[in-house]
Amino acid sequence: MPRAKKSDPVLVAMSGGVDSSVVAAILKRRGYDVIGITMQIWQESQTDARHAGCCSLGAVEDARRVARILDIPHYVINFRDRFRETVIQNFIDEYSAGRTPNPCVQCNKSVKFESLLEKMHELGCARLATGHYARIRRNNKTGNFRLLRARGAAKDQSYVLYMLSQAQLACSMFPLGELEGKAETRTLAREMGLPVADKPDSQEICFVSQAGGYAEFLKGENPHLFQTGAIVDESGNEMGRHNGIAAFTVGQRKGIGLTARNGKPLYVIGIQTATNKIVVGAEQALFAKEVLLQDVVWAAGKRERRIRVKAKIRYNMEPVAASLIHGNETKLIFDQAVRAVTPGQIAVAYCGKSLVAGGTIR
Repeated sequence: MPRAKKSDPVLVAMSGGVDSSVVAAILKRRGYDVIGITMQIWQESQTDARHAGCCSLGAVEDARRVARILDIPHYVINFRDRFRETVIQNFIDEYSAGRTPNPCVQCNKSVKFESLLEKMHELGCARLATGHYARIRRNNKTGNFRLLRARGAAKDQSYVLYMLSQAQLACSMFPLGELEGKAETRTLAREMGLPVADKPDSQEICFVSQAGGYAEFLKGENPHLFQTGAIVDESGNEMGRHNGIAAFTVGQRKGIGLTARNGKPLYVIGIQTATNKIVVGAEQALFAKEVLLQDVVWAAGKRERRIRVKAKIRYNMEPVAASLIHGNETKLIFDQAVRAVTPGQIAVAYCGKSLVAGGTIR
């Protein structure tokens, strides 16, 4: 992890959760001049912390309490308009196109590591520290920075940070990446007397209320996504009807309401937005070896024509062997077929612990 001088202020993104609170406390304990900042990006305040999101009104209050205990300056910045323009609008647009987005990745890209880095410079800070579980290493020969998986692999979040540029890595700090996992973080929070030590992790999309889930949110934003259409098999034969393409994602089994004639379950294997159709098939139709990528970011800034990697196509998947190939298009070819390749989701590739590249599944 690149080290800031202890005389240089460090801006800590404080979401009100235990992770970012412990980051602020660790850096304060190490003697850094710490300034806390909280993004207010969503207005609603939930009573259930699991659905409160990372930057709701309740989360802002939790961050403010921690800052008072640590005796550090704390600012709340209103990013609601930018959040809507980038993260929420992207979420709506992607579902409108039949893809399944990852709003947390979009938030990291468009808000946390763009807007917050701008604020970091405005406040005269040298580094931005967040509560992500990942590590940064600098190659002393080349001067390039590498993004590494967290020491505790079970909590690793390098997947959602694949888009960070060399300039962004150079001024970022991820102190929790050196820990073994969340249990150690909570233990530190208790030892430091932080009131959020046992606060549950947020388990939902921050702008989606717990009633109705993401489908109800999308219905309010774009009712057109919930027009009745046909459910067809791979040959185009109609097998049933659906109430809106936005309620489906590739790999889904529940909620289809159909069973194949041979008694085996059916899965969503495709979404056709132009005709408003959901395509279903047997589970084996979900497996593929080749994954096409777009908007690819090469972590070290160097594109490789062909490189052996371990890659994954979703956050909670363990990386598996593949070849990353860059030519007229960039693609991953897995040694063994992977299940439910979902357009709109993120695929990332590693060499050892280092993240090599990542992009959106096309």
